[in-house]
Amino acid sequence: MSNPAPTSSEVGSAPAEGRITDQAIADAKAMIGLHLRPEGPYLQDATADTLRNWCNGIGDLNPLYREIGYGASTRYGTMLAHPMFPMAFGWLGRTRWGLPGVHGFYAGNDWELFRHVRPGDRITAIERVVGVEEKESKFSGRLVLQYVEACYYNQRSELVARALGTCTRHERKAARDTGKYKDIEQHQYTNEQRDRIDQIVLDEPKNIRGSAVRYWEDVKEGEELPTIARGPLSLMDTMGFLVGCGRGHTHGVVLQAAVKHPGHFFRNPEAGGGVEYTGIGHHRESVAKEVGVPGTYDYGPQRSSWMCSLITNWMGDAGILKRVRSEMRRFNIVGDTTFCKGKVVRKYVKDKTALVDIEIAAENQRGEVTTPGLATVALPSRDVKLPAFIDGSGVDLELPLIR
Repeated sequence: MSNPAPTSSEVGSAPAEGRITDQAIADAKAMIGLHLRPEGPYLQDATADTLRNWCNGIGDLNPLYREIGYGASTRYGTMLAHPMFPMAFGWLGRTRWGLPGVHGFYAGNDWELFRHVRPGDRITAIERVVGVEEKESKFSGRLVLQYVEACYYNQRSELVARALGTCTRHERKAARDTGKYKDIEQHQYTNEQRDRIDQIVLDEPKNIRGSAVRYWEDVKEGEELPTIARGPLSLMDTMGFLVGCGRGHTHGVVLQAAVKHPGHFFRNPEAGGGVEYTGIGHHRESVAKEVGVPGTYDYGPQRSSWMCSLITNWMGDAGILKRVRSEMRRFNIVGDTTFCKGKVVRKYVKDKTALVDIEIAAENQRGEVTTPGLATVALPSRDVKLPAFIDGSGVDLELPLIR
C-alpha cells in the first residue's frame, strides 16, 4: 500500500531537532551523483528590471549592471547582469537535501564565470550532489559538510557559470548547548565610527572604475583595492536582499511547502501559530538563538555578492571576473558592519589571457575576519600578442571539483 499523503498536522510547533547519526551520514553520501530538483526558480529571466532589482538587494551601484543607457555605450552594447545574478535562480548549493531536521548554514561558494548574462537571457540550472564530509567544530561538535555543483546555462545552452556550493549541518541542540557565541552582543557605535562607515559607503561610487580601462601592466602585486562597507546590517538590508532575489512565499504557498517538507517548517507561537521556514532566524532573534547564533543574521549569498562587488568596482568595465570564492567563517549579525578588502597577490598569463589573483577578506567592526576568499580577474593587456576578449569563456582555470 502507498504511504498516506502528509497533512498539515505534521508541521511541528518548533524547528525539528534532527540528529547527525552514522546512518544519516551514510544516507547523505548515498545521494552523491544525484541531480537535484532546483529550488525555485525565482528570477529566471534577465530584464532591465530584474537586473537592477538584484543590484538594489546587494547594494551594488555600478551603472554597468543598473542602467540601460550606460550599458548601451559600452563595449558590450548593453547593460550586463551583476556576475552573481544567477544566484537569484534559487540559491543553489544551499541545505535542502539529506539529514532531515538537522539545521543548515550556507558556508560559501566558489564561482567560475564564463559568459555574461544580458537582458533577454533566460537562465536554467543543473544542480548535483558532489560530496559529503564529516568534521568536528567548536560551534556544535559533530557537523557535516555538503557540496553541490550548480551549472548555469542561458537559453542557447551556453554555460554561463559553474559554482561549487558548500553548506554545513549542525544539530540545533548541540549548537545551543555549546554557546560559542553567547557573549557576543549587538555593537554600539560612537557617532565618529558611524560617520566613518557612512563616508566609505557614500564614497564608493568614486571608486567604481567604469569605462577607464585598467590594464594588466599597470597593476602591481601587493596593490590594495579600495575598501567597500556594508552596514551596520539592518532588517532593511536582509529583507531587501529577499526582494532582490524575487523570493516571497506567503499563505497557501508556504503551507503547501510545509506539508511536503514538514521538517523544514514549523508553526511559530510568536506568529500565533503561523507557518514559518526554519531559516526565519535571519529575521527572528528567538529562532536564531535556538541554533546557537547570538542574533538575527545576514544571508550568505548576500555576503558573497558583496565580495564580488568589491572586485567589479575595481576591475572596470573592460575587466572580466573569472573566479570568486568566499567562505563564511563567522556570523554577521544585525548591527555588524562588513568591510570588504582585497589585495593583488599574483600576476600571470594563462590561455593567452592576462590574469591577476586577488586575496579578498571581509572584516567586521571588531576586526574579525568573517569571510576569507580569493578572486581571479582577466584584464586587457597592452601586449598585442595577447588576443582581445569579451568574456571568460576562453580561460580554463582547471579547478578541481571539490576545492
